[in-house]
Amino acid sequence: MTIDKIVVGQLDVNCYVVHNRGASEAAVIDPGDEFERIADLLDRQGITPRYIFFTHAHYDHVCAAGELKDKYGSVVVMHEDEKDTYRKTKALCLSWGFTEEDFPDPDRLVTEGDKIVLGGNTFEVLHTPGHTPGSICFYLKGTLFTGDTLFRRSVGRTDLPGGDTAKLEGSLKRLMSLPPDTRIYCGHGDETTIGEELIKNPFLSGSRLRFTK
Repeated sequence: MTIDKIVVGQLDVNCYVVHNRGASEAAVIDPGDEFERIADLLDRQGITPRYIFFTHAHYDHVCAAGELKDKYGSVVVMHEDEKDTYRKTKALCLSWGFTEEDFPDPDRLVTEGDKIVLGGNTFEVLHTPGHTPGSICFYLKGTLFTGDTLFRRSVGRTDLPGGDTAKLEGSLKRLMSLPPDTRIYCGHGDETTIGEELIKNPFLSGSRLRFTK
């Protein structure tokens, strides 16, 4: 499995292109901006994004989805509980000068435990609310794409509309039960592992999760 990371947009979002070496199709996770750079990587490698996955629907994670879908005919995947967040994101971005076409309706709404198979890889949906109601992680082959639920040495904020600290606590406890060598690809910042975060993340303390302002 090959994972290419492109850091895009004003908020330095990690957009991931996931595919098997030699495969013709990929999944693009969180195409937040800079469509041209994402498309250039895809075209240079001769791969087509069959799926576009949203870990959540904040604007910095979704703004290149429309152009990618238009060019490649990709299937946009989002959690069913994220519809309100996406609607608010769309309204905000339209006020900034974006167009309706920049925010395609999801083609597939997923929920906990759903699995999406692509080129021999099975992406399992883990519903991890807290940062937003429909935040999800994608888990496959000892690899976890966490969006803004868990970062290297930090966790997702809960002070934005739809955020819920208690739900984030439950989601993070669940992630911490995964094997320690699980590799984490975050929505912002560097990669890490579950084991590293259990020891070094200041927001995780013993059997309980500790949150600070």
